[in-house]
Amino acid sequence: MSSSSSITTSTSSSSGSAVSATTTTTNPVAVATIKKNPYWLAGQPFVFGAIAASFSTFCVQPIDMVKVRLQLSGEGGGATIKNPFVMTASIIRNEGPTALYKGLSAAIFRQCTYGTVRLGLFRTISDKFKEPGKPVPASISALAGMAAGIGGSMVGTPSDVALVRMQADATLPVEQRRNYTNVFSALGRIVKEEGWRALWKGNMPNIYRNVAMSVGMLATYDQTKYALAPYVPQGFWHNFASSTCAGGMASVLALPFDFVKTRLQKQQPMADGRLPYSGFFDCGLKSIRSEGFWSLYKGF
Repeated sequence: MSSSSSITTSTSSSSGSAVSATTTTTNPVAVATIKKNPYWLAGQPFVFGAIAASFSTFCVQPIDMVKVRLQLSGEGGGATIKNPFVMTASIIRNEGPTALYKGLSAAIFRQCTYGTVRLGLFRTISDKFKEPGKPVPASISALAGMAAGIGGSMVGTPSDVALVRMQADATLPVEQRRNYTNVFSALGRIVKEEGWRALWKGNMPNIYRNVAMSVGMLATYDQTKYALAPYVPQGFWHNFASSTCAGGMASVLALPFDFVKTRLQKQQPMADGRLPYSGFFDCGLKSIRSEGFWSLYKGF
């Protein structure tokens, strides 16, 4: 059944010639049928999750670029930059303003995989337990967030590896730079040069990070929104306050895992062939010993 139809009408102009006008109308029955389609209902959270996550990437990519560089500064005894504005100025001065969008293709691809699965799973699970007029119980939101974080990590880590390497490339000596041209170039070369397993470098800290972020952001958002309802009218400020609280909580919980993930995914073999870090805990402990505990919160 077609969802739209065309109606053609003819009128006479002052010169006597006929003028045709075509008006397109939407068939409400067909639209309603699509909306009730079980496949659309099941896939809707994932589609909207991908669109929302991809759009947000264009806005936050420069911020993410600065965060990654802050996390990598000071590694191996190098110079440490703590101020994000100083780091931003340094990137623009040394690499040009477009450097803030390095790895954009990988960031979008990550959102189309990780973002789609994370948001889609969370909404699908939490909606199963949602009662009209009541928030989803905090325990269910937390479990849905954990499941969403794990699922998103499993499909999103390869693009995350490509993104971190593209963002960090300019920090390496010229002879060690990988010079990936886009996300598909990065993924193809990683498999060819390092094997399939290299696509999931940093997968465990990525899972910890995404679980913490999903619980902190998605679950906190729903609970905060419900708690603020009696005091803040529905609308922009209500959503803004809920989002701010959720984003702050997600950052506090997830940033240490994100720090370790970034360093594991960026690392290269040393002169003796060994990697600087053997795993999650080794990276975290070495960073704390050499740079202090609060190094885990670089880029906060």
